[in-house]
Amino acid sequence: MSKLNKKNVEDLNVKGKKVLVRVDFNVPLKDGKITNDNRIVAALPTINKLVENGAKIVLCSHLGKPKNGPEAKFSLKPAADRLAELVKTKVVFAADDAVVGDNAKKAVAEMGDGEIVVLENTRFRGADETKNGEGFSKELGDLVDNEFFVMDAFGSAHRAHASTAGVTKFVKETAVGYLMNKEIEFLGNAVENPVRPFVAILGGAKVADKLNVISNLLEKCDTLIIGGGMAYTFIKAQGGEIGTSLVDEEKLDYCKEMLDKANKLGKKLLLPVDTAVAKSFPDPIDAAIEISIVESSKIPADMMGLDIGPKTMELFANEVKSAKTVVWNGPMGVFENPVLAEGTKAVAKALADTDATTVIGGGDSAAAVVQLGYADKMSHISTGGGASLEYLEGKVLPGIDVIQDK
Repeated sequence: MSKLNKKNVEDLNVKGKKVLVRVDFNVPLKDGKITNDNRIVAALPTINKLVENGAKIVLCSHLGKPKNGPEAKFSLKPAADRLAELVKTKVVFAADDAVVGDNAKKAVAEMGDGEIVVLENTRFRGADETKNGEGFSKELGDLVDNEFFVMDAFGSAHRAHASTAGVTKFVKETAVGYLMNKEIEFLGNAVENPVRPFVAILGGAKVADKLNVISNLLEKCDTLIIGGGMAYTFIKAQGGEIGTSLVDEEKLDYCKEMLDKANKLGKKLLLPVDTAVAKSFPDPIDAAIEISIVESSKIPADMMGLDIGPKTMELFANEVKSAKTVVWNGPMGVFENPVLAEGTKAVAKALADTDATTVIGGGDSAAAVVQLGYADKMSHISTGGGASLEYLEGKVLPGIDVIQDK
């Protein structure tokens, strides 16, 4: 998949026409205030292009995980208010629990060219997440006269929801936005056409979450670095002692297979050589904690590995120095704890210092890079956690697949 074969927002003739845009305004909120507006800012290039071209823009997004229909704390109103501060046009928020209700229909009917209507949280309609959301998909399409749909929510592209894939059956033309294009270009090219050496770094807690990613990346990269909680299952598979560290007992054979696979393909697979250990997991997660450093394969029986150690930080950083392409998904330890964030910091710094193309695969690694102040040093930070993982697995994402080819 490259950026070239799908229609994009520049291929649409939208003047005076209504355009539905699926954005990702799933922003973090605290006491009704947005704590990080990155996702809204990331959508601006597509929104501004449509404003300039005189479209009537209807935006839809989910936010959080409302369980029983509409919940005030998950309203998209704060996101709509923030958008209004960032664009030079009129923004109307249509507060409808049914999403496409009377307020939305009225707001859309009354809008002028280059103006924006933001719909309420699509998840307020349980139908958004179901395969039988056709009624909702049709209402969304009807709202924009069944004309145009632009998919610009990469973080939701791995879900075949009413507002991501279903709606495409009820509009004449579909395209991807600039953000989607950038994601496809960076993630796609990094994995399919990397400038070598290509180093992939995987972290995070569970091997099970990254089974297919490990296998797929081993075939594509030159070096695969594994840190985070999932490293202990690999270390145990090699016969190491891992104390009370996180382990996926059912995946030990799989880890052995991957170690063999790396060997047969002549790929480097690097695991931690030393580990920061403590008596137990910090509770709360950011609590003060006492750690010691031990060899990764000799963790004492009553100790738990919670971050990579200084020798491993150096080993991983040295590997990144000679790379030309680096993809990173998943932290090296419990980075939410200041004492256990050192490994993740070291990897982030190594990526910030390299001239390689650096792609951060969303989720916790993206949060870590932003938090540590290295965001502007990376070539691309993906806006999708699950979506970027599935993309790295080589899966076809339904939210991209349904968009018309050029």
